Amino acid sequence: MNQSIEMEQKLSGKSIYIRLLTVEDAEEMLQLQLENRTFFEEFAMERKEDFYTLESHRKRLQMFAENAKQDLDYYFGIFSHEDGRLLGTINLFSVIRGSIQSAFVGYFLDKKHNGKGYATEAVKLIVKYAFEELKLHRVEAGVMPHNLGSIRVLEKAGFEKEGLARKNVKIKGKWEDHQQMAIVNPAD
Repeated sequence: MNQSIEMEQKLSGKSIYIRLLTVEDAEEMLQLQLENRTFFEEFAMERKEDFYTLESHRKRLQMFAENAKQDLDYYFGIFSHEDGRLLGTINLFSVIRGSIQSAFVGYFLDKKHNGKGYATEAVKLIVKYAFEELKLHRVEAGVMPHNLGSIRVLEKAGFEKEGLARKNVKIKGKWEDHQQMAIVNPAD
């Protein structure tokens, strides 16, 4: 059973809303990535040069739309209520069904908008969606131990530290440790 949301449905918070990204968002998505390239690459898996092309973003967003239909991944944009501008992205990925019922969350927020509570709001919205709509039991996250801002975002959204995954993600050519964090559906 596919439990994905309609493409136009918004999940609203106080200052931001999230909605599934579509191919029509490719130009704004590319602009966000280009403006924040150096900042995002400090925390992102390695990206090839063609990642920073409009065609690449169109293909990726089409793939994400297909993945949502198949209940594999859900790739949302974080938008300002004030002007509807794309401020960042948040996604549920590696959805696992069966006896596990879990997914991972990842997010990036425009550097200019850090520290305003938008990421925490977006994480809370996507966790609510994961538990109430997708009926997941658990949402996990991995964050580099020195990324204290991101750890705080997750803690404010109810995530708890579970352990350290040693050298598990290659970032900027180096295998980095990640603090493993998770939240469990309180209804389960």
